[in-house]
Amino acid sequence: MIRVLIVEDEETASARLKKLLHEISPEIVIEKILDTISDAVSFLECEPKIDLIFLDIQLADGLSFEIFEQVNVQVPIIFTTAYNEYALKAFELNSIDYLLKPIDKIKLEKSLNKFQAVKEHYSSEVFQHQISSLIEQFKGNKSNYKTRFLIPKADELVPVHVNDIAFFYAEDKVVFLVSVSGERFIINFSLDQLENNLDPQKFYRINRHQIIANSNILKIHNYYNYRLKIELKINMNQEFIVSKAKVSEFKNWLS
Repeated sequence: MIRVLIVEDEETASARLKKLLHEISPEIVIEKILDTISDAVSFLECEPKIDLIFLDIQLADGLSFEIFEQVNVQVPIIFTTAYNEYALKAFELNSIDYLLKPIDKIKLEKSLNKFQAVKEHYSSEVFQHQISSLIEQFKGNKSNYKTRFLIPKADELVPVHVNDIAFFYAEDKVVFLVSVSGERFIINFSLDQLENNLDPQKFYRINRHQIIANSNILKIHNYYNYRLKIELKINMNQEFIVSKAKVSEFKNWLS
């Protein structure tokens, strides 16, 4: 029997993980599903009998690394994350296992096999050292996000600072940057590349075609089929709809 704790604030993500774990092995028992740092700390302080933790990095009340500053975690952890590719290099350097969301069943199974192979040799001292290093890596990554774009315009190169960007969007395989003044520029980046290079505290990909800046959100409206409609500070002839799967994560991002 493998007793598992899931710490995940997105209901659809925790439900998917629970479903996949049960499909992979009937020996896996989900002891608890928690969604905040404070709840996780309270639970772990009681020294529950658990064998493995699946821990989302970004929770509603902060980065889950704060848990390790408040309680001594004695069991292996598999992180689940939607963080960009650059940040994930920190995990590889520290040999801590992670799963990129949405979680893939085959990768989940590999992580569980890895856990089974190393659990007898698990060292909480080594893990604490790796966590400390990992936190430093994440702090360092903040300075690597793009702060400006140099955009060709006629015979000029126009610098646009990220604070002057309202949103990005893709149309017919072309990606556009739209400034807070409403100017539109074609840029040589895909939305996937932008998502990996923009500060996730400032920008969010609300659907497959649009990335918006939080500083330019004016209002949020409930929309049909449990989605959200965003009203930006600049008036543009297009809609900004948060997809149903991203609503919970989007609300956490804003808060």
